[in-house]
Amino acid sequence: MTALSMMRGAFTIAKDGIDMIRLMNNFKTAMLLAALFGLIVWAGSFWGAQGMIIAGVIAVVMNFSAWFFSDKMAIAAMRAQPVDENSAPELVGLVRELSERANLPMPRVYICPQQAPNAFATGRNPKNAAVAFTEGALRLLNRDELRGVIAHELAHIKNRDTLISTIAATVAGLFSMLAQFAFFFGMGGGRGGGNPLVLIGVVLLGAVGAAIIKAMISRSREFVADADGARIAGSPNGLISALQKLESYAKQIPMQNPNPAMNNLFIVEPFVGKTLTNLFASHPPTSQRIQALRRA
Repeated sequence: MTALSMMRGAFTIAKDGIDMIRLMNNFKTAMLLAALFGLIVWAGSFWGAQGMIIAGVIAVVMNFSAWFFSDKMAIAAMRAQPVDENSAPELVGLVRELSERANLPMPRVYICPQQAPNAFATGRNPKNAAVAFTEGALRLLNRDELRGVIAHELAHIKNRDTLISTIAATVAGLFSMLAQFAFFFGMGGGRGGGNPLVLIGVVLLGAVGAAIIKAMISRSREFVADADGARIAGSPNGLISALQKLESYAKQIPMQNPNPAMNNLFIVEPFVGKTLTNLFASHPPTSQRIQALRRA
């Protein structure tokens, strides 16, 4: 067997491994979204149509408005400043190169003044996307690691993960609306018979379940973005090394982030700690992400 054929075989195995990660986690995302809508049907059997429709309309308007302006909101919250080829030639050049490899329009590029090393992508679609990097990340990462991070963020854009997160947030927000209606107005008309205590109990259980499923969807999308990012970059090695560094430094330097609801956007979880909220973590453990990339 020639060296060239061995290299082709190794590439095929790696490609198949990445495809398997994508397939499994895309299937998981679909099942979790189905579970979210199953929660709506379950709650609706207790609640009745009237309150569900009102709460659903409010949740859709709120969350899809946030989705439409997601790039502006995230950039403003992080006090990010735009850069171009003149002000940040290496960074913008890498983003342009990898965007072309991913067959994506060139996103807007920003640098955030935070010292905590991290990065995120946002935007309602690939034509209105932005990628942002903290000053801490740009100082910490070498060129190969930065390539891996950029490729990961471009994968989020390519897979329209902002839209998927918005759908999950809309369903979770629905239960919050229902709880408020039950508490203040006692609305309902299904199996709960309009009993406020029953209705509040149902929507609280639904809210907890929706929040956990929403977090699980976010975690599954990170695995997909890792796999697709490795493909865009041409190798998982830079991303693996970057994740190791980012995880280590994230525990030492707190993110000055005014909006914790943005946590799911970042490449690593900005806030760390052993608490009950691990159930609601928007990212899988970094060690699991690295293991998946190495297996690919």
